[in-house]
Amino acid sequence: MATRPLLFLDVDGVLNPVLPSPGFTAHDLLDHTVLLSVDHAGWLRELSAVYELVWATTWEHHANTHIAPLLRLPALPVVEFSGYRSRPGDPRFAGPESLLARKWAPLLRYAGGRPFAWVDDAMPDSLVRRSRRWADRLLVPVDPARGLRRQHVDRLLAGPPRRRLRRKLTGHQR
Repeated sequence: MATRPLLFLDVDGVLNPVLPSPGFTAHDLLDHTVLLSVDHAGWLRELSAVYELVWATTWEHHANTHIAPLLRLPALPVVEFSGYRSRPGDPRFAGPESLLARKWAPLLRYAGGRPFAWVDDAMPDSLVRRSRRWADRLLVPVDPARGLRRQHVDRLLAGPPRRRLRRKLTGHQR
């Protein structure tokens, strides 16, 4: 059986939108008010049939302690950002995009060549544009005011990322 692609999930701005709207319930967690929706719970279970869900949030392991139970999710693997140290060969971004890209190298390392999708409210525009050429990566930016919407879920389900095909080279193709 083929391995499912990874789905990297942010919390703030994605599952916890900035603006309250109908269908969201406020929860006081770690000195923060977090808005969560039962719609998201169902959508994430739907996505888990296609993807391996992974927390990619500054909540890190706290997402399993506080967010997952409220969304009726099992504990998920976690990408750790707090201990990230730049390494030679890590992608570099200039100017303001460097702050938006702080998750990119840890996500690439965690994926280790596996196809993945990433849902976040803070992604460099240049990275989102380039991602359209990659069959093995799907970047889905989310408006932090509204959070994850059904259209994002439909996009993720319609075309999950897949492993890049490697062409076998023959002597005359090199």
